[in-house]
Amino acid sequence: MTGPQWRAESSGAAWTEECALHGTGGHTASGHDIVPRGAGVRGGSPAQAVPAPNGAAPNSASPNGAAPNSAAPSGSVPNGAAPNGAGASGGAADGASVRLDWDRAVELIEAADEVCLACHIAPDGDALGSMLALAQALHALGKRCLASFGEPFAVPAILRFLPGQQFLVEPALMPAAPALMISLDAAGQARLGSLAGAAGRAEALIVVDHHASNVGFGGVRLVDPDAAATAVLVEELIRRLGVPLDGDIAQGLYAGLASDTGSFKYPCTTPEVHDLAGRLLTAGVRPEAVSRELWDRAPFGYLQVLAGALARARLERDAAGGRGLVWTTIARSDREARDVLYDQLEGVIDQLRRTDEAEVAVVLKENDRGEWYVSTRAKGAVDVGRACVELGGGGHRTAAAFTMGGEPAWIIDRLRAALREPGPDGE
Repeated sequence: MTGPQWRAESSGAAWTEECALHGTGGHTASGHDIVPRGAGVRGGSPAQAVPAPNGAAPNSASPNGAAPNSAAPSGSVPNGAAPNGAGASGGAADGASVRLDWDRAVELIEAADEVCLACHIAPDGDALGSMLALAQALHALGKRCLASFGEPFAVPAILRFLPGQQFLVEPALMPAAPALMISLDAAGQARLGSLAGAAGRAEALIVVDHHASNVGFGGVRLVDPDAAATAVLVEELIRRLGVPLDGDIAQGLYAGLASDTGSFKYPCTTPEVHDLAGRLLTAGVRPEAVSRELWDRAPFGYLQVLAGALARARLERDAAGGRGLVWTTIARSDREARDVLYDQLEGVIDQLRRTDEAEVAVVLKENDRGEWYVSTRAKGAVDVGRACVELGGGGHRTAAAFTMGGEPAWIIDRLRAALREPGPDGE
Protein backbone atom coordinates (compact mmCIF):
# COMPACT_ATOMS: atom_id res chain seq x y z
CA MET A 1 0.00 0.00 0.00
CA THR A 2 1.40 3.37 -0.98
CA GLY A 3 1.25 6.36 1.25
CA PRO A 4 0.92 6.44 5.02
CA GLN A 5 -2.36 5.95 6.79
CA TRP A 6 -3.49 9.28 8.22
CA ARG A 7 -3.92 7.84 11.67
CA ALA A 8 -5.31 9.94 14.44
CA GLU A 9 -3.13 8.05 16.86
CA SER A 10 0.22 9.04 15.37
CA SER A 11 1.80 7.88 18.60
CA GLY A 12 5.18 9.10 19.67
CA ALA A 13 5.65 11.43 16.73
CA ALA A 14 7.94 14.13 18.01
CA TRP A 15 8.02 17.03 15.63
CA THR A 16 10.57 19.74 15.27
CA GLU A 17 13.13 20.52 17.97
CA GLU A 18 14.40 23.75 16.51
CA CYS A 19 17.80 25.11 15.77
CA ALA A 20 20.59 24.89 18.31
CA LEU A 21 22.44 28.05 17.56
CA HIS A 22 25.79 28.09 15.77
CA GLY A 23 26.88 31.03 17.88
CA THR A 24 26.43 29.11 21.12
CA GLY A 25 28.58 26.18 20.21
CA GLY A 26 26.13 23.85 18.52
CA HIS A 27 24.50 23.13 15.24
CA THR A 28 20.89 22.71 14.39
CA ALA A 29 19.25 20.40 16.91
CA SER A 30 15.89 19.36 15.70
CA GLY A 31 13.65 16.47 16.65
CA HIS A 32 15.75 14.53 14.19
CA ASP A 33 18.80 15.30 16.30
CA ILE A 34 17.32 13.69 19.36
CA VAL A 35 18.47 10.11 19.70
CA PRO A 36 16.26 7.38 21.15
CA ARG A 37 17.19 5.82 24.44
CA GLY A 38 20.19 3.57 24.03
CA ALA A 39 21.49 5.36 20.94
CA GLY A 40 24.27 7.85 21.22
CA VAL A 41 25.59 11.15 20.00
CA ARG A 42 29.09 12.52 20.02
CA GLY A 43 30.13 12.78 23.64
CA GLY A 44 27.57 10.22 24.82
CA SER A 45 27.11 6.48 24.59
CA PRO A 46 28.03 5.02 21.23
CA ALA A 47 25.24 4.51 18.75
CA GLN A 48 23.76 1.05 18.51
CA ALA A 49 25.74 -0.84 15.92
CA VAL A 50 23.95 -2.39 12.96
CA PRO A 51 26.07 -5.04 11.25
CA ALA A 52 27.06 -4.24 7.70
CA PRO A 53 27.30 -6.93 5.01
CA ASN A 54 30.31 -8.38 3.29
CA GLY A 55 32.75 -7.56 6.05
CA ALA A 56 32.10 -3.81 5.99
CA ALA A 57 32.93 -1.92 9.13
CA PRO A 58 30.06 -1.69 11.64
CA ASN A 59 28.41 1.57 12.56
CA SER A 60 30.54 1.97 15.64
CA ALA A 61 33.23 3.32 13.36
CA SER A 62 35.03 6.42 14.46
CA PRO A 63 33.26 9.76 13.87
CA ASN A 64 35.01 10.73 10.67
CA GLY A 65 34.23 7.49 8.95
CA ALA A 66 37.51 5.79 9.84
CA ALA A 67 37.14 2.09 10.44
CA PRO A 68 37.83 0.70 13.92
CA ASN A 69 40.17 -2.18 14.57
CA SER A 70 37.54 -4.57 13.26
CA ALA A 71 37.52 -2.79 9.91
CA ALA A 72 36.57 -4.48 6.69
CA PRO A 73 39.15 -6.81 5.21
CA SER A 74 41.37 -5.52 2.47
CA GLY A 75 39.51 -4.98 -0.76
CA SER A 76 35.98 -4.77 0.65
CA VAL A 77 34.08 -1.59 -0.14
CA PRO A 78 31.17 -0.90 2.27
CA ASN A 79 27.90 0.59 1.05
CA GLY A 80 29.17 1.79 -2.29
CA ALA A 81 32.14 3.78 -1.03
CA ALA A 82 34.71 4.55 -3.68
CA PRO A 83 37.86 2.40 -3.33
CA ASN A 84 41.32 3.66 -2.40
CA GLY A 85 40.04 6.31 -0.04
CA ALA A 86 38.06 8.17 -2.65
CA GLY A 87 34.96 8.45 -0.48
CA ALA A 88 34.28 11.64 1.43
CA SER A 89 34.94 11.77 5.12
CA GLY A 90 31.71 12.03 7.05
CA GLY A 91 30.46 13.39 10.32
CA ALA A 92 32.99 16.14 10.69
CA ALA A 93 32.97 16.80 14.39
CA ASP A 94 34.31 20.00 15.90
CA GLY A 95 34.05 21.92 12.65
CA ALA A 96 36.74 19.97 10.81
CA SER A 97 36.64 20.43 7.05
CA VAL A 98 34.98 17.68 5.07
CA ARG A 99 35.06 16.61 1.47
CA LEU A 100 31.59 15.85 0.19
CA ASP A 101 31.64 13.19 -2.50
CA TRP A 102 29.12 14.75 -4.87
CA ASP A 103 30.55 13.02 -7.95
CA ARG A 104 30.24 9.54 -6.44
CA ALA A 105 26.69 10.25 -5.24
CA VAL A 106 25.60 11.50 -8.67
CA GLU A 107 27.28 8.51 -10.33
CA LEU A 108 25.41 6.03 -8.15
CA ILE A 109 22.06 7.74 -8.66
CA GLU A 110 22.44 8.05 -12.41
CA ALA A 111 23.28 4.35 -12.69
CA ALA A 112 20.33 3.20 -10.54
CA ASP A 113 16.93 2.09 -11.78
CA GLU A 114 15.41 2.19 -8.28
CA VAL A 115 16.34 4.42 -5.36
CA CYS A 116 15.12 3.86 -1.80
CA LEU A 117 14.94 6.90 0.47
CA ALA A 118 14.74 6.83 4.26
CA CYS A 119 14.64 9.63 6.81
CA HIS A 120 14.73 9.48 10.58
CA ILE A 121 11.84 8.24 12.68
CA ALA A 122 9.18 10.75 13.74
CA PRO A 123 10.18 13.02 10.84
CA ASP A 124 10.18 16.79 11.12
CA GLY A 125 9.95 19.40 8.38
CA ASP A 126 13.56 19.07 7.28
CA ALA A 127 13.60 15.27 7.21
CA LEU A 128 10.29 14.76 5.42
CA GLY A 129 10.48 17.88 3.25
CA SER A 130 13.97 17.00 2.03
CA MET A 131 13.07 13.38 1.37
CA LEU A 132 9.90 14.16 -0.58
CA ALA A 133 11.66 16.86 -2.60
CA LEU A 134 14.39 14.40 -3.56
CA ALA A 135 11.81 11.71 -4.38
CA GLN A 136 10.11 14.04 -6.85
CA ALA A 137 13.44 14.98 -8.43
CA LEU A 138 14.40 11.33 -8.85
CA HIS A 139 11.01 10.61 -10.40
CA ALA A 140 11.65 13.43 -12.87
CA LEU A 141 14.84 11.56 -13.86
CA GLY A 142 12.81 8.45 -14.60
CA LYS A 143 13.89 6.56 -11.48
CA ARG A 144 11.56 4.28 -9.54
CA CYS A 145 11.53 5.78 -6.07
CA LEU A 146 10.35 4.44 -2.71
CA ALA A 147 10.44 6.67 0.38
CA SER A 148 9.72 5.74 3.97
CA PHE A 149 10.58 6.13 7.65
CA GLY A 150 10.49 3.74 10.59
CA GLU A 151 7.48 3.13 12.78
CA PRO A 152 5.27 4.75 13.82
CA PHE A 153 4.59 5.30 10.12
CA ALA A 154 2.31 8.32 10.27
CA VAL A 155 2.99 11.71 8.74
CA PRO A 156 2.64 14.42 11.41
CA ALA A 157 -0.55 16.40 10.93
CA ILE A 158 1.27 19.66 10.29
CA LEU A 159 3.32 18.11 7.46
CA ARG A 160 0.48 16.60 5.48
CA PHE A 161 0.51 19.58 3.12
CA LEU A 162 3.87 18.55 1.65
CA PRO A 163 3.83 17.43 -2.01
CA GLY A 164 5.30 14.10 -3.05
CA GLN A 165 3.62 11.82 -0.54
CA GLN A 166 2.59 9.45 -3.32
CA PHE A 167 6.12 8.07 -3.07
CA LEU A 168 5.73 7.06 0.58
CA VAL A 169 5.40 3.36 1.36
CA GLU A 170 5.11 1.43 4.60
CA PRO A 171 8.58 0.51 5.89
CA ALA A 172 7.69 -3.19 5.59
CA LEU A 173 7.37 -2.70 1.82
CA MET A 174 10.90 -1.36 1.41
CA PRO A 175 13.44 -3.83 -0.04
CA ALA A 176 15.34 -5.74 2.64
CA ALA A 177 18.64 -5.11 0.81
CA PRO A 178 18.28 -2.16 -1.57
CA ALA A 179 20.69 -1.69 -4.44
CA LEU A 180 20.86 2.02 -3.63
CA MET A 181 19.57 3.70 -0.49
CA ILE A 182 19.80 7.34 0.53
CA SER A 183 19.53 8.27 4.21
CA LEU A 184 18.33 11.79 4.90
CA ASP A 185 18.69 13.93 8.03
CA ALA A 186 19.75 11.04 10.28
CA ALA A 187 22.85 11.46 12.43
CA GLY A 188 23.22 7.72 12.91
CA GLN A 189 21.94 4.52 11.36
CA ALA A 190 19.91 3.72 14.49
CA ARG A 191 17.85 6.88 13.84
CA LEU A 192 16.34 5.11 10.83
CA GLY A 193 14.47 2.81 13.20
CA SER A 194 13.12 -0.29 11.49
CA LEU A 195 14.88 0.72 8.25
CA ALA A 196 18.35 0.64 9.86
CA GLY A 197 18.83 -2.99 8.83
CA ALA A 198 18.00 -2.25 5.19
CA ALA A 199 20.48 0.62 5.26
CA GLY A 200 23.18 -1.69 6.59
CA ARG A 201 22.46 -4.27 3.90
CA ALA A 202 22.25 -1.79 1.00
CA GLU A 203 24.78 -2.33 -1.77
CA ALA A 204 25.34 1.43 -1.76
CA LEU A 205 24.28 3.86 0.99
CA ILE A 206 24.46 7.63 0.48
CA VAL A 207 24.13 9.63 3.69
CA VAL A 208 22.86 13.22 3.38
CA ASP A 209 22.94 15.04 6.71
CA HIS A 210 23.92 18.27 8.45
CA HIS A 211 24.34 17.24 12.08
CA ALA A 212 27.60 17.72 13.92
CA SER A 213 26.74 14.55 15.84
CA ASN A 214 26.73 12.41 12.68
CA VAL A 215 28.59 9.21 13.56
CA GLY A 216 30.06 8.64 10.10
CA PHE A 217 27.96 5.80 8.73
CA GLY A 218 27.34 4.97 5.09
CA GLY A 219 29.70 4.49 2.19
CA VAL A 220 29.15 7.84 0.44
CA ARG A 221 28.67 10.84 2.70
CA LEU A 222 27.22 14.23 1.91
CA VAL A 223 27.56 15.38 5.51
CA ASP A 224 28.16 19.06 6.23
CA PRO A 225 27.73 20.33 9.80
CA ASP A 226 27.87 23.90 8.50
CA ALA A 227 24.72 23.47 6.41
CA ALA A 228 21.68 25.10 8.04
CA ALA A 229 19.47 22.16 7.05
CA THR A 230 19.61 18.88 5.19
CA ALA A 231 17.43 20.66 2.62
CA VAL A 232 20.46 22.78 1.69
CA LEU A 233 22.41 19.65 0.73
CA VAL A 234 19.45 18.07 -1.06
CA GLU A 235 18.98 21.21 -3.16
CA GLU A 236 22.63 21.01 -4.20
CA LEU A 237 22.27 17.31 -5.04
CA ILE A 238 19.17 18.00 -7.14
CA ARG A 239 21.03 20.76 -8.97
CA ARG A 240 23.98 18.46 -9.69
CA LEU A 241 21.55 15.85 -11.02
CA GLY A 242 20.33 18.44 -13.51
CA VAL A 243 16.72 18.54 -12.31
CA PRO A 244 15.17 22.03 -12.41
CA LEU A 245 13.23 23.19 -9.38
CA ASP A 246 9.47 23.23 -9.74
CA GLY A 247 6.95 24.46 -7.19
CA ASP A 248 6.40 21.08 -5.54
CA ILE A 249 10.09 20.22 -5.17
CA ALA A 250 10.80 23.74 -3.91
CA GLN A 251 8.02 23.54 -1.33
CA GLY A 252 9.56 20.52 0.39
CA LEU A 253 12.98 22.16 0.43
CA TYR A 254 11.54 25.42 1.76
CA ALA A 255 9.71 23.58 4.55
CA GLY A 256 13.00 21.98 5.58
CA LEU A 257 14.94 25.21 5.40
CA ALA A 258 12.33 27.22 7.30
CA SER A 259 11.96 24.51 9.95
CA ASP A 260 15.62 24.23 10.83
CA THR A 261 16.28 27.98 10.81
CA GLY A 262 13.26 28.67 13.03
CA SER A 263 11.57 30.56 10.21
CA PHE A 264 14.88 32.31 9.45
CA LYS A 265 15.33 33.80 12.92
CA TYR A 266 18.23 31.72 14.32
CA PRO A 267 21.93 32.47 13.77
CA CYS A 268 22.29 29.52 11.41
CA THR A 269 20.43 31.80 8.96
CA THR A 270 23.26 32.98 6.73
CA PRO A 271 23.26 35.09 3.55
CA GLU A 272 23.49 31.81 1.63
CA VAL A 273 20.35 30.57 3.36
CA HIS A 274 18.47 33.66 2.19
CA ASP A 275 19.87 33.19 -1.31
CA LEU A 276 18.49 29.65 -1.36
CA ALA A 277 15.15 30.79 0.05
CA GLY A 278 14.96 33.34 -2.76
CA ARG A 279 15.53 30.65 -5.40
CA LEU A 280 12.80 28.53 -3.85
CA LEU A 281 10.37 31.45 -3.87
CA THR A 282 11.23 32.06 -7.51
CA ALA A 283 10.32 28.43 -8.20
CA GLY A 284 6.84 29.05 -6.87
CA VAL A 285 6.82 28.64 -3.09
CA ARG A 286 4.31 30.78 -1.22
CA PRO A 287 6.01 31.44 2.13
CA GLU A 288 2.84 32.54 3.89
CA ALA A 289 1.17 29.22 3.01
CA VAL A 290 4.08 27.14 4.31
CA SER A 291 4.38 29.24 7.47
CA ARG A 292 0.69 28.88 8.18
CA GLU A 293 0.91 25.10 8.01
CA LEU A 294 4.07 24.87 10.10
CA TRP A 295 3.42 27.45 12.81
CA ASP A 296 0.20 29.38 12.52
CA ARG A 297 -2.60 26.87 12.88
CA ALA A 298 -3.89 24.57 15.62
CA PRO A 299 -7.19 23.08 16.72
CA PHE A 300 -9.10 24.88 19.45
CA GLY A 301 -8.32 22.03 21.81
CA TYR A 302 -4.62 22.93 21.56
CA LEU A 303 -5.34 26.30 23.15
CA GLN A 304 -6.97 24.53 26.08
CA VAL A 305 -4.06 22.11 26.45
CA LEU A 306 -1.64 25.04 26.25
CA ALA A 307 -3.59 26.94 28.90
CA GLY A 308 -3.38 23.97 31.25
CA ALA A 309 0.33 23.51 30.62
CA LEU A 310 1.04 27.18 31.32
CA ALA A 311 -1.09 27.07 34.46
CA ARG A 312 1.01 24.15 35.74
CA ALA A 313 4.34 25.79 34.88
CA ARG A 314 6.83 26.08 37.73
CA LEU A 315 9.71 28.54 37.98
CA GLU A 316 12.79 27.48 39.95
CA ARG A 317 15.07 30.48 40.13
CA ASP A 318 17.94 28.66 41.83
CA ALA A 319 18.08 25.74 39.41
CA ALA A 320 20.50 25.40 36.47
CA GLY A 321 23.36 26.89 38.44
CA GLY A 322 21.24 29.79 39.66
CA ARG A 323 20.24 30.79 36.13
CA GLY A 324 16.67 29.54 36.47
CA LEU A 325 14.53 26.67 35.23
CA VAL A 326 10.91 26.79 34.08
CA TRP A 327 9.08 23.54 33.41
CA THR A 328 5.68 22.01 32.87
CA THR A 329 3.99 18.74 31.96
CA ILE A 330 1.41 17.56 29.46
CA ALA A 331 -0.02 14.15 30.32
CA ARG A 332 -1.57 11.89 27.73
CA SER A 333 -4.93 12.39 29.43
CA ASP A 334 -4.61 16.18 29.00
CA ARG A 335 -4.43 15.99 25.23
CA GLU A 336 -6.85 13.08 24.86
CA ALA A 337 -9.49 15.04 26.75
CA ARG A 338 -9.18 17.81 24.14
CA ASP A 339 -8.67 15.52 21.13
CA VAL A 340 -5.18 16.91 20.50
CA LEU A 341 -2.50 14.79 18.79
CA TYR A 342 0.93 14.31 20.33
CA ASP A 343 2.63 15.91 17.33
CA GLN A 344 0.60 19.11 17.81
CA LEU A 345 2.31 19.95 21.11
CA GLU A 346 5.63 21.27 19.86
CA GLY A 347 4.73 24.94 20.19
CA VAL A 348 4.30 24.73 23.96
CA ILE A 349 8.00 25.03 24.73
CA ASP A 350 8.23 28.19 22.62
CA GLN A 351 5.94 29.85 25.12
CA LEU A 352 7.90 28.66 28.16
CA ARG A 353 11.27 29.71 26.76
CA ARG A 354 10.15 33.34 26.74
CA THR A 355 10.49 33.44 30.54
CA ASP A 356 13.01 36.15 31.44
CA GLU A 357 13.83 34.59 34.81
CA ALA A 358 14.80 31.17 33.40
CA GLU A 359 17.79 30.18 31.30
CA VAL A 360 16.37 26.68 30.77
CA ALA A 361 12.84 25.74 29.68
CA VAL A 362 11.54 22.16 29.83
CA VAL A 363 8.31 20.48 28.70
CA LEU A 364 7.56 16.86 29.63
CA LYS A 365 5.09 15.30 27.18
CA GLU A 366 3.64 11.86 27.82
CA ASN A 367 3.47 9.74 24.70
CA ASP A 368 0.99 6.96 23.92
CA ARG A 369 3.31 4.39 25.49
CA GLY A 370 3.26 6.15 28.83
CA GLU A 371 6.84 7.44 28.54
CA TRP A 372 7.80 11.08 28.94
CA TYR A 373 9.51 12.89 26.09
CA VAL A 374 11.46 15.71 27.73
CA SER A 375 12.19 18.72 25.49
CA THR A 376 14.76 21.20 26.78
CA ARG A 377 15.83 24.64 25.60
CA ALA A 378 18.56 27.00 26.81
CA LYS A 379 19.51 30.54 25.89
CA GLY A 380 23.24 29.89 25.64
CA ALA A 381 24.67 29.91 29.15
CA VAL A 382 23.81 26.28 29.97
CA ASP A 383 24.57 23.21 27.87
CA VAL A 384 21.32 21.22 27.91
CA GLY A 385 22.71 18.84 25.29
CA ARG A 386 25.30 17.53 27.75
CA ALA A 387 22.63 17.03 30.41
CA CYS A 388 20.34 15.17 28.00
CA VAL A 389 23.15 12.90 26.82
CA GLU A 390 23.77 12.02 30.47
CA LEU A 391 20.10 11.02 30.75
CA GLY A 392 20.13 8.82 27.66
CA GLY A 393 19.08 11.33 25.02
CA GLY A 394 20.93 13.86 22.93
CA GLY A 395 20.84 17.03 20.95
CA HIS A 396 22.95 20.15 21.16
CA ARG A 397 23.85 22.94 23.50
CA THR A 398 20.65 24.95 23.31
CA ALA A 399 18.10 22.33 22.21
CA ALA A 400 18.03 18.70 23.26
CA ALA A 401 15.74 16.01 24.61
CA PHE A 402 15.50 12.56 26.14
CA THR A 403 12.79 9.98 26.79
CA MET A 404 12.28 8.41 30.20
CA GLY A 405 9.70 6.44 32.15
CA GLY A 406 8.64 7.28 35.68
CA GLU A 407 6.93 10.13 37.46
CA PRO A 408 7.55 13.67 36.15
CA ALA A 409 8.82 14.90 39.54
CA TRP A 410 11.45 12.15 39.61
CA ILE A 411 12.47 12.90 36.02
CA ILE A 412 12.82 16.61 36.78
CA ASP A 413 14.93 15.75 39.83
CA ARG A 414 17.33 13.85 37.61
CA LEU A 415 17.45 16.62 35.02
CA ARG A 416 17.92 19.25 37.70
CA ALA A 417 20.90 17.29 39.05
CA ALA A 418 22.38 16.94 35.56
CA LEU A 419 22.05 20.68 34.99
CA ARG A 420 23.99 21.33 38.20
CA GLU A 421 27.02 19.48 36.91
CA PRO A 422 29.62 21.78 35.31
CA GLY A 423 30.10 21.57 31.56
CA PRO A 424 33.47 21.17 29.84
CA ASP A 425 34.05 24.92 30.01
CA GLY A 426 33.51 24.92 33.77
CA GLU A 427 30.10 26.55 33.72
